[in-house]
Amino acid sequence: MKRNNIIKVALAIIIIAIIFLVSRYVDFNKFSPEVISKKIREFGHLSSLIYLLILSILPLFLFPDSVIVIAGGMVFGLFWGSVLTSVGSLIGALLAYYLAKYLGSGFVRKFVKKDLVDITSGKSGFLLILILRLVPLFPFKVVSYSAGLAEVDIKEFTLATIIGSIPGILVYVNLGDKVNRIGSGEFYIAIFLLIGLTAVFTFIKYIYEKNLKKMEDKGKI
Repeated sequence: MKRNNIIKVALAIIIIAIIFLVSRYVDFNKFSPEVISKKIREFGHLSSLIYLLILSILPLFLFPDSVIVIAGGMVFGLFWGSVLTSVGSLIGALLAYYLAKYLGSGFVRKFVKKDLVDITSGKSGFLLILILRLVPLFPFKVVSYSAGLAEVDIKEFTLATIIGSIPGILVYVNLGDKVNRIGSGEFYIAIFLLIGLTAVFTFIKYIYEKNLKKMEDKGKI
């Protein structure tokens, strides 16, 4: 059996097992930053590893990254929370990338009940991924799946993901770090940063969708 086929079979078995276990034992509706942070703390010295595992796996099911990242800030604070979140987010992004690359669009489109992003590989790959990371017009993992299907250069994908994820990670981890200081100046600053980031993202998304509709009406796409 060829190496690529072995990888595909191994990935398929692993993902099927994860889907079965998660769908059977995990109730996403009960998940909140408080619940996740409590569960992470229960593992003591292994809490960092558990956080990385959660951050790598749960978003594959399009569970909101922000909920997990806030929990990470609550447990590990701003500095280590940001470091661990950057690592975990990258691991999850690479996992989604390779799943799409080796298992193909048939599997991904059944697994992801959302529109994928039309990403073209080549010189524009880095810039497009960077923009989509900085301004999350689409869910984090949807972009990763789409990049894998387009076979964007892995080095460009990795670098763009690391750089583009920094602003969002810092804002959400900081919010988690300050959530237990409600009423303090630091807490209100964290809320202000979150509102500001959300407002910027919402405005840019509005402009993007408006321009996209104009292009569709003119028959350019």
